[in-house]
Amino acid sequence: MSVPATTLDANANANADANADANAAEALHRLSAARATRQPCAPVRALLPAGDVDAAYAVQSAWVAGQQAAGARIVGRKIGLTNPLVQRQLGVDQPDFGVLLDTMQCRTDVPIDTARTLQPKIETEIAFVLARDLTSAAIDRDEVAAATAYVVAALEIVDSRIAEWDIDIVDTVADNASSGLFVLGDRHVDLAGLDLPACRMTLLRAGGVVSTGSGADCLGDPLTAVAWLATTARDRGRPLRAGEIVLSGALGPMVPVTPGDSFHARISGVGEVRASFAGGAS
Repeated sequence: MSVPATTLDANANANADANADANAAEALHRLSAARATRQPCAPVRALLPAGDVDAAYAVQSAWVAGQQAAGARIVGRKIGLTNPLVQRQLGVDQPDFGVLLDTMQCRTDVPIDTARTLQPKIETEIAFVLARDLTSAAIDRDEVAAATAYVVAALEIVDSRIAEWDIDIVDTVADNASSGLFVLGDRHVDLAGLDLPACRMTLLRAGGVVSTGSGADCLGDPLTAVAWLATTARDRGRPLRAGEIVLSGALGPMVPVTPGDSFHARISGVGEVRASFAGGAS
């Protein structure tokens, strides 16, 4: 007796779905094991469809859900790969985003233990703190500005669980956009009258300049970057909410971090922020 073609097609689709689920689970396990053992892992892009950011975001969401189940709380989002220089550093050609958890926020006055990271690098950003939700059908930079309570200078300690930072867009998205830790400055600045693209950034390590840039280096304007994120997050079913922190993207090239390093970032018109590092080998 012959088997109907529709049945064969259904079985093939079911097998393909099962394989995709197994591969996504393996990608999540690989990244989680790297975090737990502090041993960077092989890229996960071979486990997921080439260039499939939806599959990568599903892995990211599964990791975040696991962190929430363990008691972590979502406090915001980060935009990655907004700066052309950082894109060239990593060989990636489009922005992405990750989730910020309360466990990732560090204080300026307490040295950060590099044992909390695997391959840390640091970059200076402008952080937005939202006063209201961003959920409308057409979100632009003006709406972002109106929804912003204040901006603040920030340092993001980006990190990759992938060995040697050998990543493409699928790897970094699945790895929570290569998020690590972050630090916020103390000065809260109203956006009124502030020209974000013209803001100049200088990052110093032990008093020497190691990175420079401007707001214009972040997708042309950090407000544009946040509008991109708000639209993307809304379309993916998890819109930006009042009270959330948004790290809007690097203003200059990222810099490797080693134990004993001390960084001081200045963003004209916005403020300053510091971070120091102690602990085991990075």
